[in-house]
Amino acid sequence: MACGKDEPGIAAGAVAGRGLKVALFTDETGWHTRQLQAALRARGAEGRCIDLADCRIDTTAAWHGLVIPGFGRELPDAALVRGIAGGSFEQVTKRLGVLHALRELGVAIYNDARAIERSVDKSMTSLLLHAAGVATPPTWALESAALAQRLVTRESAAGHALVLKPLFGSQGKGLQRVGRVDGMHRALPALKAYGQLAYLQRYVPAQQQPGFDWRVLVVGGRAVTAMRRISDHWVHNVAQGARCEPAVLSDELATLAERAAAALAMDYAGIDLIPTPDGPQVLEVNGVAAWQGLQRVTRFNIAALLVADLLERRLPQSGAVRRA
Repeated sequence: MACGKDEPGIAAGAVAGRGLKVALFTDETGWHTRQLQAALRARGAEGRCIDLADCRIDTTAAWHGLVIPGFGRELPDAALVRGIAGGSFEQVTKRLGVLHALRELGVAIYNDARAIERSVDKSMTSLLLHAAGVATPPTWALESAALAQRLVTRESAAGHALVLKPLFGSQGKGLQRVGRVDGMHRALPALKAYGQLAYLQRYVPAQQQPGFDWRVLVVGGRAVTAMRRISDHWVHNVAQGARCEPAVLSDELATLAERAAAALAMDYAGIDLIPTPDGPQVLEVNGVAAWQGLQRVTRFNIAALLVADLLERRLPQSGAVRRA
């Protein structure tokens, strides 16, 4: 099973959540929200599933100016973000604005809007990882199709493939290889489907067949469990058919994952790493990480650990304001 040097403690301070009402911000309910609600109930707390699209700003409704369905004039004691529905730029801005407002009002948000913005924008993730000295493949983000095409040609001539990714994509959707692919040059496609922006990351070939990458979960600054995602395809996401198997959480993997999470100031994060001849490198940092596949190869209850970190570490730091 996936393991580290020590099993994380999840039973200490079990009284910490008694009577608390926690908002579970999600655009869909399912396995993850049920796991979190059960973990909160075990701590004497209640988790209420709320879509950020249903929240609104109304300065006449309460002193704080927010309407959070199910909370009346009150604010949640804490919130855990499981998903933010896509929408127009204006809609997403408003939804993130609600999270920003809750943080300013002292509510513990796990992960807060700033961390989610850093991780959802892959170019910002790459920039922050690079600035922190975290090993990650060379990456480019540019709006000029002509410059992007010249970059692909130059990399191809040097024998490199590049991965073209949607800036805000997830689950391995929309990925294409360009440059030197299977011994032939593959040009950059039209960028309309990518928002007229080329986010390109140098492709790391598999070191063995079938290829794999690692998913490491970091909670409260500590790497706690890991798995390998194995696939005959070059995309290793579970949503694209990869299979999960346990992985030993080595010191090297743990340290790199923890540094990546710290670079983006994440409460919790799923860190995707890939083996290279020079050691593992970080591909992506997921701020709203799914863990269903990881749970199948992990001995402890991941939702319980997330809830424990929220209630025992983050909630005491929040200093939430309460006014009648």
